[in-house]
Amino acid sequence: MDGMMISCIVRELRQKLAGGRVDKVNQPEKDLLILQVRSLGGTHRLLLSASPDTGRLHLTRESFVNPVEAPMFLMLMRKHITGARILDIAQWQGDRVVLITLECRDELGDLAQKEMYLELMGRHSNLTLVENGKIIDSIRHITYDMSRVRQALPGLAFVPPPVQDKLNLQTATEADVCSALRQYPGRVDRAIGRAIRGIGPDTARELALRATSLENAEWDEETLPGIASRLHRFLTQLPEHFQPTLVVNESGAACGVLPFSFLSVPPALQRPCADSGSAMDAYFSGRDLRLRMEQRSASLRHQVKQALDRCWKKQALQDEEIASSRRMEEWRVIGELLTAQGYQIPKGAKQAQLTNYYDENASVITVELDPALTSAQNAQKYFKKYRKAHAALRLAGEQKEKTEREIAILENALDDLDKCETEDEMREVRAFLEKNGILKAAPQRRGAKRAPVSRPHHYCTRDGLHVYVGKNSAQNERLTHDAQGSDLWLHAKDMPGSHVILKKGDGEPPKASLEDALRLAAYYSSAKGLRVPVDMTERRYVKKPGGTPDGFVTYTHQQTVLVTAEEKDIRALEKMDK
Repeated sequence: MDGMMISCIVRELRQKLAGGRVDKVNQPEKDLLILQVRSLGGTHRLLLSASPDTGRLHLTRESFVNPVEAPMFLMLMRKHITGARILDIAQWQGDRVVLITLECRDELGDLAQKEMYLELMGRHSNLTLVENGKIIDSIRHITYDMSRVRQALPGLAFVPPPVQDKLNLQTATEADVCSALRQYPGRVDRAIGRAIRGIGPDTARELALRATSLENAEWDEETLPGIASRLHRFLTQLPEHFQPTLVVNESGAACGVLPFSFLSVPPALQRPCADSGSAMDAYFSGRDLRLRMEQRSASLRHQVKQALDRCWKKQALQDEEIASSRRMEEWRVIGELLTAQGYQIPKGAKQAQLTNYYDENASVITVELDPALTSAQNAQKYFKKYRKAHAALRLAGEQKEKTEREIAILENALDDLDKCETEDEMREVRAFLEKNGILKAAPQRRGAKRAPVSRPHHYCTRDGLHVYVGKNSAQNERLTHDAQGSDLWLHAKDMPGSHVILKKGDGEPPKASLEDALRLAAYYSSAKGLRVPVDMTERRYVKKPGGTPDGFVTYTHQQTVLVTAEEKDIRALEKMDK
């Protein structure tokens, strides 16, 4: 989202939204606003994101889950801009700032003009509503302690971001471009990035390639005028070149968005899109969701990993205790032999040679003694060590079983966190840990709304059969419980993973559908699809033992298949579902 990309998107938005009215305002995330705008071209959803990692603006067709309780910033925005008419959308000073001018009605019904400033500047990104030069509110409050240069608090005067001492590509002349480039000798792409406002490194290399036919070309006084002329001509013709393009990697996954087809990117890796919204949705939807869930789950993930470390240390101590207790039978035998042969041992002896009647060869063993004790007392000492070791072994075995259960729960929770896509799913993972005593239950607020139940993944196979994939232990429990007896149940063998249900009906499933279900079970496991043994059996053979955590089952009549699944296989199934 550099200045050139923003200029192209702003031009597109102005054509579609200028004169439209804001019908609805939603705030799915703390730094994300969705405006539903009704214009002559129909109803559009304008996405405004001030996220440090995924800041952007474009029209979107994606659906977002709104929070149970509306944030305060959303309530204020609904009050001020619902019903407002969009007068203009402009790029401010050719930089990464977008100005949306709105015509609203105040509390007395009089017309008033308000501005929304969306600043797309990494960790300094913000969205601010301004009236008469004063801040009504901003999506991120910036205090004096955070910045002595610009504060963003309700009631303060709005101070625009400082303007870079660079050319504005929308107003620069050919002479301006030539003069600006002359200040930065050397490579043309670096000079473009330093001289023109809002140009990112990738775009600068592309512009250099178009102006010189080389990405790493250097300019001199003889070639500079021609470079500046070709560069200026391309910039003035940018609206004609505008073609939103999605860049994909070799596996077909989106890895970038371009304002026009780049000569520096292989044509096979470029996918022209109908508009910028389609390209942005294809690139940002999964990436934005993944980053947000990683940020939200970071604290919970840290708690789970800490608990896992404690369990592994505890398990090592328990294994050590069990190993040391293996000599208890030896101590019992020594006690028996001392009792039987103690009359032969002189008082004060430090050692004794005893015949081992429990050995078929009647071997002689050497026994260490406490010279201060009699032979009978030494025998009781060995019996005491035996009883203590026996009790320790029983207790260590019980504790180890409990520790192994906790490790299984925590490993499942870590795998569940990797698959979380919504706040509700992450809340279910936390509830699963609280239910099993791993985490302390958070106090419930009085009158709080009940959180909605999350839904599993749904796919359609190549034969049109339905497949459901649980994303966490709670979903696995519900999915397996609600499945029919004839449905096919699949799960990665001996590792955390999703319960997969193939709705096959009676009889054997088609081969293609079975392969698709196996790939899903392999991909949604802790092995992430790399040579995964997958067990499959009919749902009727899957049992839920009493007292076990959610998602823990036993099963019989299974077949095991070694499966490898790649991301492109899952993406192909997603396309079939659509």
